[in-house]
Amino acid sequence: MSLLSEQNPLLIVVGSGGVGKTTLAASLGVSAAQAGRDTLVMTFDPSLRLKDALGVGEAARDEEIEVPAAGPGRLAASLLDAGRTFDRLIERYAPDDAARRRILDNRFYRHLSGSLAGILEYMAVERLFEVESEGRYQQVILDTPPTRQALDFLEAPSRIVQFLDSGALRIALKPWFDDQGRLRGTTRFGAIGRRFERFLDEIVGLDLLRDMAEFFQAFGPLFDGFRRRARKVEEMLGSSRTRFLLVAGPGEERIADTLFFARKLQEAGHHLGPIVVNRMHPTVERPVGEAGALFSWLGERDRRGFEMLRGLVGEARPLVGLPLLAEEPTDLRALAEIGQSLVARLPG
Repeated sequence: MSLLSEQNPLLIVVGSGGVGKTTLAASLGVSAAQAGRDTLVMTFDPSLRLKDALGVGEAARDEEIEVPAAGPGRLAASLLDAGRTFDRLIERYAPDDAARRRILDNRFYRHLSGSLAGILEYMAVERLFEVESEGRYQQVILDTPPTRQALDFLEAPSRIVQFLDSGALRIALKPWFDDQGRLRGTTRFGAIGRRFERFLDEIVGLDLLRDMAEFFQAFGPLFDGFRRRARKVEEMLGSSRTRFLLVAGPGEERIADTLFFARKLQEAGHHLGPIVVNRMHPTVERPVGEAGALFSWLGERDRRGFEMLRGLVGEARPLVGLPLLAEEPTDLRALAEIGQSLVARLPG
């Protein structure tokens, strides 16, 4: 099985948080570049060591950073930043400068772009579409968000389409305030209307409601573009050219989680590739002392969990075990060794 090839130009690394998928994504990026493929690794905030190993700093939040001397192919890395990606979308797709400023200066937008649940996942989707459309890389490796086992990311395109087609949005787009910033309709009811307006102001704050109404009005012309791109990304995620690599932690207690996520991927029509059980403790034949006994127990636990998982997923599903390393990779050579180790374990 070839994870990094013309047949699979998009590889999406998924799994629970803390299982090492960011390191594996970076390692496979180095391997792809060494194989001569121009490669982009898109990831979230990696550890300081991994940043150093890739040579990626804060500038990667604004642009793709070339990783020097990775291989005959180019290697670039990009850090996904929800707020900055959102800003770039507004800059690119707003119909004119006035509309652009109206959205970017809106207080509700400033809060929404960096903090609303689901925004990070949807911005990853938009960034993926951006990269795919430009076609500057032969291989794109995406490290998915470390939330809810990446299901939020995979469901983001359909959720955004549902939201844009929802009745709630149509209500939000109605002109709720007049030119003087007063709630439409309340002036017709005199004192009762003013009391109702004061009541709303005390409960939720009219300034917040005005900001929200202003935001949705300004954002309206961009909704069709968001809907169109979300549908294209849905198609891309379901394409046979997109392969998913599921990374799991070792041990029997992780099996249910791994099987659940594998089933969700397949039910959604995604093409699941190998499952990688990462950071497995080695087996110890002759343990010495308490530390040796502990390592022996951990090694036996991980071996037993791996065999149990193999029996449950069946022989048809490639299952790869990667050993726990003594220390995290700190340079390109160490990343390349991990990538080569993974690729070498895949069935031919």
